[in-house]
Amino acid sequence: MKEGLIDRRTGIFLGLLFLAVVLVPAGNLLVSPGGAGHVPSYMVALLGKYLTYALLAVALDLCWGYVGILSLGHGAFFALGGYAMGMHLMREIGDRGAYANPVLPDFMVFLNYKELPWFWHGFDMFWFACLMVLLVPGLLAFVFGWFAFRSRVTGVYLSIITQALTYALLLAFYRNEMGFGGNNGLTDFKDVLGFSLSADTTRAVLFILSGLALAGGILLGRFIVTSKTGKVMVAVRDAESRTRFLGYRVEHYKLFVFTVSAVMAGIAGALYVPQVGIINPSEFSPANSIEIVIWVALGGRGTLVGAALGALIVAATKSWLTAALPEAWLFALGALFILVTIFLPKGVVGLIEDLKPGRRTPAAQPEPAE
Repeated sequence: MKEGLIDRRTGIFLGLLFLAVVLVPAGNLLVSPGGAGHVPSYMVALLGKYLTYALLAVALDLCWGYVGILSLGHGAFFALGGYAMGMHLMREIGDRGAYANPVLPDFMVFLNYKELPWFWHGFDMFWFACLMVLLVPGLLAFVFGWFAFRSRVTGVYLSIITQALTYALLLAFYRNEMGFGGNNGLTDFKDVLGFSLSADTTRAVLFILSGLALAGGILLGRFIVTSKTGKVMVAVRDAESRTRFLGYRVEHYKLFVFTVSAVMAGIAGALYVPQVGIINPSEFSPANSIEIVIWVALGGRGTLVGAALGALIVAATKSWLTAALPEAWLFALGALFILVTIFLPKGVVGLIEDLKPGRRTPAAQPEPAE
């Protein structure tokens, strides 16, 4: 029997997401401060950031949970999408910057740039920036995957190479001569498409767009994994050599999923930047990519919805712990990963499924009499 595009678990999550997309902006824009149900402006931006994290987790789960590609470099695709959008937002500032230069961003004036670098041209147009959000992470993933998968690099070796790629980009973007703001990155954004980023309506729209992007990412993922391609993907994950022996071009399936996943991560980064207000090389940190793996493992690998749920849980817990226990939250995060690995191999979603009423472990069959 063919699996439907929207199963019960996905339908429940999308329903709750729809409610959040409606109620959070309404609580911010329609309910006066101090009133019951009012959502503060900072909370709208914070929750929007969480939704971009959830989309990033779905992107990783698509290639790790269904094809077995444990990427420790998805933070790089996320950051590249963020930088593409950040470059547009910097060009939008124009002569309103500290140095009032209509063409060069403030950091370029400070570093004595004489002209705009060639790779910054075109980012004054929103459509071009959106195109780069898709192309830059997607092209990097395609080129990297083309060489890695054709060379049959798998397992821990692939994971190490993806992390090395992320670290190389981290070091490169820290350099001032790269033209991306160096250590400080890109910040001090003013508006997008003429709308102030500090306005409540803009924050609400960005939150809604983040929710829609997450829903779209989950639906796209479901469309892929429930198709014939998805069945081959799972076969590659569970028995790559046997799948290759049956005549399937395994590297093509891996390359397809890896590229789609990178594009989704880039979109998440592009939505993250205007809501947070900054993008710097720390987003390339290998630790960030490892944390994404924790999100997926906690929620439930190979479920899509579980990955999004895991990202939301960890992000919310991290925000609370950094305020309550600022010196211990990293230890708590590590302990969480260990506990989940040992006691919740199927993640939170698997635990929920096991706790469903009427779901019992089959009784042991009596041994036949001798």
